[in-house]
Amino acid sequence: MKITTWNVNSLKVRLPHVLAWLAAHPVDALCLQELKLTDDKFPVTEISAAGYRSFYAGQKTYNGVAILVRDGVEIDDSDLVRNIPGFEDPQQRVIALTLDGVRVISAYFPNGQAPGTEKFVYKIQWLAALQEWIAGELQRYPQLALTGDFNIAPDDRDVLDPAKWEGQNLVSPQERAAFVALTGLGLVDSFRMFEPADKHFSWWDYRMFAFRRNAGARIDHVLLSPPLAARCTACEIDRTPRAWEQPSDHAPVTATLADAGDSQIPMAGGA
Repeated sequence: MKITTWNVNSLKVRLPHVLAWLAAHPVDALCLQELKLTDDKFPVTEISAAGYRSFYAGQKTYNGVAILVRDGVEIDDSDLVRNIPGFEDPQQRVIALTLDGVRVISAYFPNGQAPGTEKFVYKIQWLAALQEWIAGELQRYPQLALTGDFNIAPDDRDVLDPAKWEGQNLVSPQERAAFVALTGLGLVDSFRMFEPADKHFSWWDYRMFAFRRNAGARIDHVLLSPPLAARCTACEIDRTPRAWEQPSDHAPVTATLADAGDSQIPMAGGA
């Protein structure tokens, strides 16, 4: 099974990119963030023609998440969840369903704007609610993948110049502590299982030629429960779409899982 996360920064604008990428990379599940469209505008027909079923929670202008599931993959949508249960939030940031026995979650974490702002307070509250919910989900679904744009660079390896980032949003002690709390539930950062080197990023600002300079941050993640981590054979960032015309500012991140009977923990890399 291949699971990809990609913040497309407007599905209406980036639909041709999504379809072209899926044609070249027919993953089993594509988790999208920042749809920036309402449910009635979701391109179900086009995505169906590409061989995928659509599950989504949209919102006008902002936010919005989806999971596109390849035809032939077994789906149990009886336990489909939109947003964090028990956390009142008009912003559409979470969708979850079960594929071939794997609980897949697509999440668009709040940006937070800057420490000390109301949006940052909301982000920390949202992160606490997410952690509590994920703890329960892991009890119900031992095979779980939490994917999405986390808007958190976990450590200094995940930004180009840590000194320039000091004290800023995405790298604050509170945000990084929340990421550690998620991994403390047992979730594994799949990318770090294979690529211990630094300066591998998934997001680059549109300004100041950031992509050309590789002045980015690794904020898009696939976290896996221990049984799934044992099945994970690769996790890669595909920079190619970021170089396309009118691209998203994020790149797709794909984790590859071996069949349940063929799992083995990779020996290379480290958390």
